[in-house]
Amino acid sequence: MTSEQAMPTRGDDPATPAVPTAGDDSPTPGDPAQRNGAAPVGDSPAHAGPAWRRNPLLATACALLAVAIVFAAWAGWSWLTAPRASAAAAVRDQALRAGEQAVLNFNTLDYRTVNQGLNLWEQSSTGTLHAEIAAGRSSFAKQITQAKSVTTAKILDAALTRLNAAAGTASIIVAMQITVTTGKGSAATKQSRQEGVLTRTSSGWKLSSLGQVPVGAAA
Repeated sequence: MTSEQAMPTRGDDPATPAVPTAGDDSPTPGDPAQRNGAAPVGDSPAHAGPAWRRNPLLATACALLAVAIVFAAWAGWSWLTAPRASAAAAVRDQALRAGEQAVLNFNTLDYRTVNQGLNLWEQSSTGTLHAEIAAGRSSFAKQITQAKSVTTAKILDAALTRLNAAAGTASIIVAMQITVTTGKGSAATKQSRQEGVLTRTSSGWKLSSLGQVPVGAAA
């Protein structure tokens, strides 16, 4: 071998594979990207459009959420603007109902159950009226039993004429139809207007006085 004959380099040797340099972009044999057929990043389908357009379930959920928000806002506004009875109106209704029932109780009495009827009178009254019933109970029961009278009543109309919720007092007037049947079998029906004073107690509104409306006032 002469000095003019060049020594073969490694790259010139057919049996030795060429080693790629840093600037060589050619994929090497066995490259995973080449085996799996991976597409370049710029061509990925992930950039095809908005998420809601690619996912119908997401779009449906968003629509339902919007409907729920609108309904909640409407329901809240309806509740805030709905008319509500004031506390004074509620007290007035309670006093009126209790007064109607108390006056009805005092105009209902059957000689066959006179003790139960008088018990109801006592339960419906307070103050002076209650004391009068308790004091004259025995004599009154005797009179009713001897007469064999049965008294029933029906309320035609009723109203409170005064209410002091703070003091717990009220006045009531009631128009009634009263029927009285005696032991002789005769029945008499008449219309009557009665007025009473109601007092609020720990167990509710009760009558503290009751009487007939004067004829001149009833006309």
